[in-house]
Amino acid sequence: MELQFLGTGSGVPSKQRNVSSLALKLLDERNSIWLFDCGEATQHQILQTTLKPRKIEKIFISHMHGDHIFGLPGLLSSRGFQGGKERITIYGPPGIKGYTLSSLKYSGTRLNYPLDFVEFKEPGVIFNDKQFKVIVGKLKHGIPSYGFRIEEADHEGTLDAEKLKELNIPPGPIYAKIKNKEIVELEDGRVIDGKDFVGPKQKGRIITILGDTVEHPNSIDLAKNADVLVHEGTFGPKEADLARQYNHSTVTEAAHIAKEASVDKLLLTHFSSRYLYKDMKQLKNEARSIFPNTYLMNDLQEVSVPMHREDIEK
Repeated sequence: MELQFLGTGSGVPSKQRNVSSLALKLLDERNSIWLFDCGEATQHQILQTTLKPRKIEKIFISHMHGDHIFGLPGLLSSRGFQGGKERITIYGPPGIKGYTLSSLKYSGTRLNYPLDFVEFKEPGVIFNDKQFKVIVGKLKHGIPSYGFRIEEADHEGTLDAEKLKELNIPPGPIYAKIKNKEIVELEDGRVIDGKDFVGPKQKGRIITILGDTVEHPNSIDLAKNADVLVHEGTFGPKEADLARQYNHSTVTEAAHIAKEASVDKLLLTHFSSRYLYKDMKQLKNEARSIFPNTYLMNDLQEVSVPMHREDIEK
């Protein structure tokens, strides 16, 4: 599981940063990619990565401001030309379906793959299967804006095949019974307990990705105990009044959210173009003074989210 930041700027693109888009790479988990927001030129950013548009399975839109949605029609159109025929589901606030379909209609674009929509107004679960659950919650940002909490199901323990081979138990159908923690009688009369050959369950990971927002209690609820919190840091603390005027957060407000929510790591994004490269170090230091495990993201940067190693059966 990896996060790749396709755009880390706010409002308008700059020479250093494109506008908002973030890919959650689930290639090992389900051979797919989930996209969060799709600002203008997101497809251009993808060209600079190893991401395959045909593997995009879901697109989650946090809110309807242009710097989060203007890249969507172009990406959907190009995906068909690039061999993408698999279904895409777009999740977003009311209006995302009308905006997308109108853009495709009036540009004469026909997709060669199915397109589904899930529009949400209220908080709750918007997707749930055996692997992942996605919860949406309301934020505060001038227009309806939302955050997403992605919860991975716990992983079953892995089979210790080397230990079995050391006991001269060759691979075969019996491995499935052992993996299922059954008590198994071998051909030579030995009886083994599958539980002795299966590792402990591994706790599923939690990623929280928030849309544009002022500091808000729902941000803490969505981020509680997350492995990674992706939060906007549009302004520095000296521009706190400006942040409130435009319904955004400062980097230090985001750091407070991370601290209160007890997250493992804070990834800041959505920076105002007013900040130059030399300013970013100061913003980082200001955020780290509150929450040390804070990182300021750049376009195309990747962050791995490793599996937990603790035994949750204890």
